[in-house]
Amino acid sequence: MYRIHLLMVCVLFAASAPVSAGEVVGDGEAESNVVEMSAAQRLAAGISIGVAGEHALNERIRLPAEVVVNAYRSASVTTRIVAEVVSRHARLGDVVRSGDRLVTLSGVEMADAQGELLIADREWQRVKMLGKSAVSERRYTAAQVLQRQALAKVLAYGMTAVQAASFIKSGDAALATGQFDLFAPQQGTVLEDDFIVGELIEPGRVLFSITDESTLWVEASAVPSDLTRFEVGEPARVSHHGEHWIDGRIVQLQHRLNDTTRRQGLRIEIDNADDHLHPGEFTEVEISTGDGPIVLAIPDAAITLIRGTPAVFRLQADTELHVQPVEPGQSAGGWTAIESGLTAGDKIAVSGVFTLKSLLLKSSIGDVD
Repeated sequence: MYRIHLLMVCVLFAASAPVSAGEVVGDGEAESNVVEMSAAQRLAAGISIGVAGEHALNERIRLPAEVVVNAYRSASVTTRIVAEVVSRHARLGDVVRSGDRLVTLSGVEMADAQGELLIADREWQRVKMLGKSAVSERRYTAAQVLQRQALAKVLAYGMTAVQAASFIKSGDAALATGQFDLFAPQQGTVLEDDFIVGELIEPGRVLFSITDESTLWVEASAVPSDLTRFEVGEPARVSHHGEHWIDGRIVQLQHRLNDTTRRQGLRIEIDNADDHLHPGEFTEVEISTGDGPIVLAIPDAAITLIRGTPAVFRLQADTELHVQPVEPGQSAGGWTAIESGLTAGDKIAVSGVFTLKSLLLKSSIGDVD
């Protein structure tokens, strides 16, 4: 497979434009030390150029993590009485707004409560019209209290204040069917709707789980000694499938260790307005443990071994990528200090280095088994 990959790379660049190589003589063999490529060729091959410069070698800790819902921006929709599902108005994955109708239910307890409300309201309206001068104060107060209690019951069972007011205004006993709607308590995405039409739902059963995914939590854990340097509010970042990093901040360091693993948990909040991550995904978090020394440094990916020696590809004359031996030093957070071989401002290849190395070694393809 390695030989096939090298052949494909060489054919690609041979077909697009000639790639020339300078020669260095050593131990009786000619070996190339430069690859010539135009900017267009580099772009097509996924080779990007960066600049060597001063960089703080911040120590970072990386931890496996899981994306979870932001509980402070989530809500569960349940019923408080036994009720049958009449119809649904929202489905899994729907984005709903606060006040949107989700499901219509029907229950015997609600029907009884609606009937009691009509009776109590009519009595209250009659007593109120007569006034305290025509009825005893006891009867006046009792009628008022019974009406308020009947109203509170239908509200507790699931009717909204607007629905109850409309029901009372109608005064129609035929409407006391026990049907009522449940509405979205907040804006968000429906992440759970585990029920079917016609099913009898027990009190407390979660019909809908709704969460605002514009911000999510990412939870990780580590041995307590690794977290002593972290504080709530400090920046962190979360990997998006290894493609790029999403900035976040630590919002909680748990005070209780996991009973099984004896590890301490931490929670990171991220802005997910672009809908990159979803609850349940596994990912990786990276947190800086403090500022390190400022040194001449380059990305780790820029360094490769050429004939057993650490080296980079340094750009010269806009089209020539020369092999430049370097002496790497300390590494941290994806960056490596350079002790010698480069100076600040040197342009080097920081991605696509394997392709350049393959082109450089193409003359030895015939020797690769």
